[in-house]
Amino acid sequence: MFSTPFYYSLIRKYVILTGTLFNNIHISRTNTSGNQTALIKVPITYAAKDKMIARVLGDPDIQLETAVTPLPLISFEMTNMSYDGDRKLNTIGRIATNDTNNNKLKYQYNPVPYNINFSVYVYAKNTEDGTKIIEQVLPFFTPDWTTTVNLIPEMSVTMDIPIILNRISYSDSYDGDYKKRRAIIWELQLTLKGYLYGPVKKSNVIKFVETNFYTPNVEDGQLRSAVGNTDISERVTVQPGLTANGQPTSNVNLTVAYTEIDVNDDFGYITQILNQDEL
Repeated sequence: MFSTPFYYSLIRKYVILTGTLFNNIHISRTNTSGNQTALIKVPITYAAKDKMIARVLGDPDIQLETAVTPLPLISFEMTNMSYDGDRKLNTIGRIATNDTNNNKLKYQYNPVPYNINFSVYVYAKNTEDGTKIIEQVLPFFTPDWTTTVNLIPEMSVTMDIPIILNRISYSDSYDGDYKKRRAIIWELQLTLKGYLYGPVKKSNVIKFVETNFYTPNVEDGQLRSAVGNTDISERVTVQPGLTANGQPTSNVNLTVAYTEIDVNDDFGYITQILNQDEL
């Protein structure tokens, strides 16, 4: 069942998408006159909260540049995933596209919906730095922020992915003597409404469709099945239509054989309805 290897980097793309939302935040420093003295870009990294707190609150006596991380700073992490049955699509539904190299049809069954939870942490050494960052984020979540993502380029799968802001919490780690470094931490809990796709499969392109209609009959006062018991009453066929000059057509007398028409040709459609006398 799981023997076919496939990988579309979807979870990785969702992680990148979440981080991208927070990768261009700046805070402004001003002097007592209100003039801007510096514009600081807030760095962002993928890391767990405990790890970042250890770096932020490192020993101030250690004289190493990497011992203590400068603030402000943003980190985020993926916390869990869960199946979302409310967004389930028809299991046998498919998306399809042309395989131009092999004149075949590539298709995938409908994706499986999953909620992916993220935690975003904003670290600041004073209250105003933290609020400067938070106030640049919250107005965009109402309570969700939706963006379009090209999930599987080879299948031209592009989806609108909402990210919902569930909860905001605030903590102040300042507890001790004056030598201890202070870190104000804002935590934003997000839910990304994502999808996971199965493998891409290939099949031949159906170029000719034939449907037969039968008229049921009545025997001994009972309605009998018509298929196999009566003659065909009507037949409907559908096929592509293309002239020898490469022009689409709906006239069966002008088209080349449907077996000679490729999936990428600009063909028309020919529908024929034949009654019992014409069969």
